[in-house]
Amino acid sequence: MRPPSFVDVSTVNVPERDADVPATRRVPALTLAVHPRVDRVGERALLSSAPGEAQALSRTEPLFHHPGQSGGRPLEDAFVSRKAVRLQVTPEGGVRVDPGEGSRVRVAELVLTGPWEFSAEEVATGVPLELAGRVVLLLHAASPGEEGGDTLGMVGASAGLQRVRAQISRVADLSVPVLIRGETGSGKELIARALHQASPRRQQPFVSVNLGAIPRELAASELFGARRGAFTGSVRDQDGFFQAAHGGTLFLDEVGEASPEVQVMLLRVLETGEVYRVGERVPLAVDVRLVAATDALLEQQIQEGRFKAPLLHRLAGFSLSVPPLRERREDLGVLLHHFAREEREAMGEPWPPSSGEPWLPPALAVRLLRHDWPGNIRQLRNVVRQLVIGSRGQSHPRLDAQLDAELPSITRTPMGRPAGKQATVEPAPASPALRRRPAEIPEAELLAALREGDWDFQAAADRLGIHRTSIYHLIERSPGLRTAGALGAEELTRVHAATGGRLDAMVRTLEVSKRALARRLKELGLDVRED
Repeated sequence: MRPPSFVDVSTVNVPERDADVPATRRVPALTLAVHPRVDRVGERALLSSAPGEAQALSRTEPLFHHPGQSGGRPLEDAFVSRKAVRLQVTPEGGVRVDPGEGSRVRVAELVLTGPWEFSAEEVATGVPLELAGRVVLLLHAASPGEEGGDTLGMVGASAGLQRVRAQISRVADLSVPVLIRGETGSGKELIARALHQASPRRQQPFVSVNLGAIPRELAASELFGARRGAFTGSVRDQDGFFQAAHGGTLFLDEVGEASPEVQVMLLRVLETGEVYRVGERVPLAVDVRLVAATDALLEQQIQEGRFKAPLLHRLAGFSLSVPPLRERREDLGVLLHHFAREEREAMGEPWPPSSGEPWLPPALAVRLLRHDWPGNIRQLRNVVRQLVIGSRGQSHPRLDAQLDAELPSITRTPMGRPAGKQATVEPAPASPALRRRPAEIPEAELLAALREGDWDFQAAADRLGIHRTSIYHLIERSPGLRTAGALGAEELTRVHAATGGRLDAMVRTLEVSKRALARRLKELGLDVRED
């Protein structure tokens, strides 16, 4: 009798669980990708989907919350204006952004000075918006009711990931074979482990095998085991991967790379539930939940005679499709911070870093959000590791020359277009930024840029053509400059009294960052007034 772990696709009756399926109606949404408080990354606000109805975006509205949680809170960043930027859904399904008198809005390297419109296709792809040089929001399409968090070991709240979670919950408690399909690096083994952990077999072994890495001459003994003396060098009985996974789950990665001989062997096991060890004539029954994965087009391989159609039918008792990272950009902010936390904790560095600035510089975040990530999750994790290790000992990451060359410039493809005749854009002077070396900038030029920008570090970085985080490093090496953190309480109290607590006047007197000075004064309990 065939063991229950090998079930014909024709006999599978996967129950419907409508409650697990994310809503299909898609509406525009804003997801926080960068915020000075890292715990806020991933919070989301759904916009009104009614054409012509404007949604305000300011320090106090709308309310953001993590998907799946109730309540909400506004952006609450002191450097985001209380005056609103207006977002409006167009009749075609796009979104119109009107900065008005609100905070500065940057799209890639353009500063909006009038209404700007994004098509429905661009919103579906994801549009990074930098607000006040402090916050980065991804404008995208979302399904109301999506959940988030590290559910089933998968980080993110995108519709694609929710669909995968729903499919796992549908099939996890069955013994039907599962075929996971997705691009390289998209996390197929993570899905297989989630299936195992959600199944009744969770206390039994999970064995992962890369079929593409097994030499053809060793495939039979590695998969099914061998009897002592079955071949040269076989000095003892050997169990194969099927026996090792008995009672649990066997994950066969890169199944499209299996040789014709291995395909025949796998088909027999799936049909009978029995394995023959090399050198033995008596079969062994195995109770294994088989999960396979591939990034290959198996149907095309079948037409070319490189893959057996019956094997595909057996493997695909139930199919899961893993979305590529470029189709779930709203998860990028959470993933970037998730991997950064893991890397920093592994190095013994604190998380979150003790700084009032966003951990991920906004300009760098926009580049990462716009990248297509052909290597998916694997590539993203490697990039984060490079960023964290390359910036070890510093509070903020910065690109090294290698990563700077790998990541495309954010100017490569303009996004959006003017929404009216009066709409204009102001090209930020940062176009040459990614090509200029901070080491080339003398102290006098740095000081002039800071003064011209009223000690706004982002404005100074734009003028100098460098990343904002480089300003901090330049100040540290400049004897004639200092940071707000280096100011003593006595000096701050004296200047506060002399200027009547007017923040701009204090900035001009002390010549330090306005944002950092405001935080320092707050720490000392000194009230400030806007000029």
